[in-house]
Amino acid sequence: MRIITGLVWVAFGCVYAGSQAEAAGPAYPPTDKRPVSDIYHGVTVTDDYRWLEEGSAVDVKAWIAAQNQLTRAYLDAIPQRPAIARRVAELMRARAVRRNDFALRGQLFAMKNAPPNNQPQLVVMPANGDVAKERVVVDPLAIDRSGKTTIDFYRPSYDGKHVVVSLSESGSEDGTAHVYDVATGKRLPDVVPRVNYPTAGGSFEWAPDGSGFYYTRYPADGERPAADRHFYQTVWFHALGTPLTSDRYVIGRDFPRIAEIQLEGSRDGQHLLAAVRNGDGGDVAFHLRDNAGQWTQVADFNDGIKRVEFGDDGRLYATSIKDAPLGRVIAIPLAAPSLARSTIVVPESNLGAEAAVPTHTRLYVHYRDGGPSVVRIFTLDGKRLPDLPAEPLSEISIGERLGGDDLLLRTMSYRSPPSWFRYDAGRHRLVATRLNGKPKVAFADIVVVREFAVSKDGTKIPVNVIHRKGLRLDGRNPVLLLAYGAYGISMTPWFDPLLRLWLDYGGVFAVANVRGGGEYGEPWHAAGMLTRKQNVFDDFAAAMSLLVERKYTSPDRLAITGSSNGGLTMGAALTQQPQAMRAVVSGVGMYDALRWETQPNGEFNTTEFGTVKDPAQFKALYDYSPLLHVRDGVAYPAVLLTTGANDGRVAPYESRKMAARLQAATSSANPILLRTEAAAGHGIGTSLAVRIEQKTDEYAFLVDQLGMAKSARKTAVRPAKAKPAPPRSPGDNHG
Repeated sequence: MRIITGLVWVAFGCVYAGSQAEAAGPAYPPTDKRPVSDIYHGVTVTDDYRWLEEGSAVDVKAWIAAQNQLTRAYLDAIPQRPAIARRVAELMRARAVRRNDFALRGQLFAMKNAPPNNQPQLVVMPANGDVAKERVVVDPLAIDRSGKTTIDFYRPSYDGKHVVVSLSESGSEDGTAHVYDVATGKRLPDVVPRVNYPTAGGSFEWAPDGSGFYYTRYPADGERPAADRHFYQTVWFHALGTPLTSDRYVIGRDFPRIAEIQLEGSRDGQHLLAAVRNGDGGDVAFHLRDNAGQWTQVADFNDGIKRVEFGDDGRLYATSIKDAPLGRVIAIPLAAPSLARSTIVVPESNLGAEAAVPTHTRLYVHYRDGGPSVVRIFTLDGKRLPDLPAEPLSEISIGERLGGDDLLLRTMSYRSPPSWFRYDAGRHRLVATRLNGKPKVAFADIVVVREFAVSKDGTKIPVNVIHRKGLRLDGRNPVLLLAYGAYGISMTPWFDPLLRLWLDYGGVFAVANVRGGGEYGEPWHAAGMLTRKQNVFDDFAAAMSLLVERKYTSPDRLAITGSSNGGLTMGAALTQQPQAMRAVVSGVGMYDALRWETQPNGEFNTTEFGTVKDPAQFKALYDYSPLLHVRDGVAYPAVLLTTGANDGRVAPYESRKMAARLQAATSSANPILLRTEAAAGHGIGTSLAVRIEQKTDEYAFLVDQLGMAKSARKTAVRPAKAKPAPPRSPGDNHG
């Protein structure tokens, strides 16, 4: 909390008075140090807070409750919080209707979020997308009025008569499969447990005649030791109307312990493709099943194939980085699915190729250009056609293949809401659909500027800066900087109604496209993984410096934020450069690098971050692990750590241990707060009410710490009707 002279604030047994420099910090709940030592390659590492890993222990539960009590008292005393709560609820409940995750099988299926609850539900409509005839097939709120049940993923049968859905509770992503009759919405008696878990996810695909479905599954009780409960994912087949004990094994027993399997059928259902990731590092193998039930390995983990799609011309179209670091598209004959028989269709270019989507006569190749995307169009023999039209600095997502060469695709940017269009290939134009809700928030008053920071090794790092028009570059603007940096996941332009709140409070928002992501293809990812992870943190440091050098802000007006691996980036920034920022909001973060492998999901991360078993990788992990680099007596900035009690992706204890260490070490009066949400996991499937409360706390914390306006300058929220974006050059760097 920013302390203003003359204010006195009392909470949880502590008093704040006078100026910030004179104020004492919060009276943190007492935390025992119970040292445990481990030796790695001759290096002794002592962990004072190992005991906080036992989330079910009585003393740990009491400690969590005390931390939540302190955090609640602190946040609830922020004067702006009531107004922020109202605005957050208004913006989140007034989100436009959103439809995503389309599947065209007989009918058009989609996941729909609709106000006021915005709880995703599964809907179906005619193949032409007529929303007037849309019907709800599965509504989680009808199953569970508390809003704690959510749909993980779904798959309709080829004829569209049945759909199989994975449902989980309280953000756990621990999914069970249920089958529904699409015409009636009635749930069938077929139930298959353990089809999804956040370690490796899950997947379904149907038999072509709709008699049953293939599914991923984790070991059943007694199949493997308890330590393997969330490993060794395999594929099974369930015939509708038969007992679970009759399900038959299909493939996967010889896959790696950390295999992550995704299933995809050809459009005629005669072939089944299993994409098998070797953990989270990006290496993928592909196995193809023909209509006779025979499996062929198309590519191994070291073959450089990233994506494979079924064409309608008897070929597989694969995105490959073998001898082409930025990616090229090759074609593989289905009749003889071997890389030795592949041909190059689209050579490597100057952009990172992420995926190729074949249609009747065309090939749509999705490229990443430093964050924003570009879709280039080719004939099936590789002749280039005009690119898809798009707004500058925007994201284009191909949602579904329609008839012929037409596509259902979505566009959005920091200023433009997600909008679904039908791409009319014959006329090379975007046709508006009724799949879009009417946006309730306008961003006509903002500017998006593309800056470039220079990292420690000279690499240029894109930084997108979003602010209201007329911004004064006087070094005094409150800035919130976001980053991620792992798994080849790109920070793409997206539309966030909550950004309206931040801008109306006078804030500036920035996104750093640091290495570790896929913004410039696989080389950008590889430069920020394993022993090269420090590059990510150097890139983020350069982005912070750029915002100060260009006079957007100053260190005492800069806040940083990130979640999951982005939380690791925040932890590294916090411990490596504590003087560079005023506040940190870090969600479900990764802080204890030497202990990741002891978590169920941690072993999947070894192909991305490395293993302590390897001396060089251990050294890299040791050198940047945020928990190990918190130093006693350092004046740390204000920190809000958030986590969910049901998180299966990043252990909640990482946030507990990081909070305890920072509270014990800091010499400043800035608060170190831990917020643990009992009804949440990693964020996926969290109810709207819980998300509203969490976002309210985060924005209240930031507004307070950066000394922002006492009230927001509310902006009118009735934008003009969205229209298809005109063709523009993808090289434009301002929006």
